[in-house]
Amino acid sequence: MKVCIIGAGSSGIVAAKTLKQHNIPFDCFEMGSDIGGNWRINNDNGRASAYDGLHIDTSKEKMAFSDFPMSADYPNYPHHSHIIEYFEQYTEHFGIRDQITYRTKVLNVAPNGDAWDVTVEDLATHAQRTETYTAVMVCNGHHWNPRWPTFDGEFDGEIQHSHYYRNTEGLRGKNVLVLGVGNSGTDLACEIAQVADNTYLASRRSTWVIPRYILGRPTDKWVRPWNRFIPFKLQQFLYWILLTLGVGNQENYGVPKPPTELLREHPTMSADMLTKVALGEIEMVPNIAKLDGKQVEFVDGKRVDVDMIWYATGYKITFPFLDQHLIDPQNNNVALYHKVVHPDLNGLYFIGLIQPLGAIMPLAEKQCEWVAKLIQGGKLPSKAQMQQQIDKDQAAIEKRYM
Repeated sequence: MKVCIIGAGSSGIVAAKTLKQHNIPFDCFEMGSDIGGNWRINNDNGRASAYDGLHIDTSKEKMAFSDFPMSADYPNYPHHSHIIEYFEQYTEHFGIRDQITYRTKVLNVAPNGDAWDVTVEDLATHAQRTETYTAVMVCNGHHWNPRWPTFDGEFDGEIQHSHYYRNTEGLRGKNVLVLGVGNSGTDLACEIAQVADNTYLASRRSTWVIPRYILGRPTDKWVRPWNRFIPFKLQQFLYWILLTLGVGNQENYGVPKPPTELLREHPTMSADMLTKVALGEIEMVPNIAKLDGKQVEFVDGKRVDVDMIWYATGYKITFPFLDQHLIDPQNNNVALYHKVVHPDLNGLYFIGLIQPLGAIMPLAEKQCEWVAKLIQGGKLPSKAQMQQQIDKDQAAIEKRYM
């Protein structure tokens, strides 16, 4: 019994640690030269998106793994350098850093009866080999393949995706447009506004902006596991009270109120956005209608001169090593039992393929514990029962979220 782990980012390292604790043999393959995935800035796996000024959007206590707390010396919202240091300490503490095979790319994962054939390539020698595994844990992340929008017209300036942003170098004195008001888009706009002549932040429908602190307490510390037992309308009311106490009406700052109700889409956490909009350092604009040379026209007819556009428009879930007939994540939808198990693909498990309101890491840890028990003989419901639960979960998501 041997398991293949794909990737040594935050999900891959907790998968390796969990299997080791359960005495389950494994191979963990990582394209880069070290662990950390997205959190290792300029990772030589070519897929990291961390930038110089990046701080996490969840407090350190909420992000940490259950059996290895972050240093008390870290700030409430650590810098990315703290996070990679934490992951390094974690892998050293549990003795898994040297058990990972680096600079190795997984080329193909294919079913072989009740097992899985995994073909990998050594990126230094380009030698390939195939080995058969009892199970495969997919930990390759879902924030590495940028999603690019398309608009009518042509743009004469530079267009880039937020995935490739590192710092404000070269942006001083420029007119810059950022498209997208998620966490990445607002963070970029706030940084760029410090050096650009004009910074525009565009979105289709605005967003609910949540501060990092409410009443002097990190915002996510107001969230408790038992909150899910509170009726949804009451949850909305309670969070609205907290938000009102924390920042008041965001329209008073110049940020439009979104058409969706609070908690019906992923909120944006920002300590600076509201203030920078209120001070005129960031101008809120609607969605792009068309591109025209060095000008951008928005859906309300307004036109502005722009030197550069940053698309903070998210990512496409991608599994380049899986044939599309096995998994085809169209519209970023992968139908999995409890977000981990495909009912038709025994022994293939997806870790961290979730978008929670808080941090992925503690949830990935729970997923790994469950998978370890399954690998050691734990039972799953029938395919029909798993599909029924998948459909139920999807219906609940569609009912709650836009």
